[in-house]
Amino acid sequence: MRMLKQLQKICWACQNTPYLRGTELQGIQYYIGRKLCTERSKSQGDQCQSLPMLKHLVSKIKSTGPISVAEYMREVLTNPVSGYYIKNNMLGEKGDFITSPEISQMFGEMLGIWCVSEWMAAGKPEVFQIVEFGPGSGSLASDVLRVFGQLTSILGKTLVSVHLIEVSPVLSNLQAEKLTGKENLIVGENDAMYRQGITSLGLPVYWHRSLEDVPREFSIFLAHEFFDALPIHKFQKTDKGWREVLVDIDAKQEDKLRFVLAPSATLASSVFLKTEEGRMHIEVCPEAGILVQRLTSRISEDGGAALIADYGHDGEKEDTFRGFSGHKPHDVLMAPGTADLTADVDFCYLRRMTEGKVASLGPVAQCKFLDNMGINIRLQVLLRNSTDSDRQAELVHGFDMMMNPKKMGERFKFFALLPHSRLANPEKGETNQKRPKPPPVAGFTELKL
Repeated sequence: MRMLKQLQKICWACQNTPYLRGTELQGIQYYIGRKLCTERSKSQGDQCQSLPMLKHLVSKIKSTGPISVAEYMREVLTNPVSGYYIKNNMLGEKGDFITSPEISQMFGEMLGIWCVSEWMAAGKPEVFQIVEFGPGSGSLASDVLRVFGQLTSILGKTLVSVHLIEVSPVLSNLQAEKLTGKENLIVGENDAMYRQGITSLGLPVYWHRSLEDVPREFSIFLAHEFFDALPIHKFQKTDKGWREVLVDIDAKQEDKLRFVLAPSATLASSVFLKTEEGRMHIEVCPEAGILVQRLTSRISEDGGAALIADYGHDGEKEDTFRGFSGHKPHDVLMAPGTADLTADVDFCYLRRMTEGKVASLGPVAQCKFLDNMGINIRLQVLLRNSTDSDRQAELVHGFDMMMNPKKMGERFKFFALLPHSRLANPEKGETNQKRPKPPPVAGFTELKL
């Protein structure tokens, strides 16, 4: 782990940067990159707020019949008129959930070191792209770039660029302001990069609507709390075989929704299910599978790696579909459009979607990954260099939120996709000498001091 220690030593030497964001929460995101949403009480106001979405769903179901859970999620979260991520004011501390980058910059620092570590392990390619899915307020990207600013002696003349995959003009404005100090950076609505700017470090940053618009170069892909917001299909095993779970109108009360089972096989149940599946209830996210296949192509052909951090499991869980509002569980069918909807990421499914074309590591618990990255050492350095008792308390609180197994520590998982050569055993060459053994992958290997 010599390379990781070298990176840490350089980063930790910089002591004049305010490393804790504390309660300055500015996250905002929808669909492919949600972060914070406004807290609302479950009152009559919520019911009134949900009426447009509920009416829309009832009308849709009356016209076409029961809809899949995936279609329900798309409508509730991203409908351009009354979708949850579209119409709500998602700024502020009092949101439906808080993510690690908003709690402490230590999280982003660890990911920044991971990115540079993998770039070094790949032989320091001349072109180095950081690509983030759903960058929210830009907090994670900002923290990662701060690390890059401390590692200029290692990066040298490498052509580093940042690529943010974001479909919301509002969110891209926030990201542009945070990363460049400017909002109006529009290039053209039909361009592959619809916005571009220069960060405070002098690095170019580009905004894209999809992965296909990002140049094919060596890239490190970051996806933090991105996959869990993608729509899922739900399936239940019955005496008659697998049946898809659908959303229908309650027969006894037309202004309520209910779950029903499809009377026969659907296209989704015919395509997405494995015959050897042993669980009674499963959730499948086709959009996640498609994205992983595209990442697999990029990594295997262009080099790089992908780091995914999210709620998740390794193929053992069954029913994880849930809603959140005001940091509390919320009935997913109640007052649609007033709460966030999410489901755990099935990392076993993501691994299967690579079809063995790239290697994978994890999932490992967030507390283990960050510990392996040296976050404990980073905390001690920050505490030692701070004389402000309030700041010290915030540092400890943020660390506990991210690392405590009863909080975020075990709930969140890290999963990586890498070229097979990154983990390959040394082979004998023509000179009968072995290639150097690849360095351990930071975060997934125990840090030994």
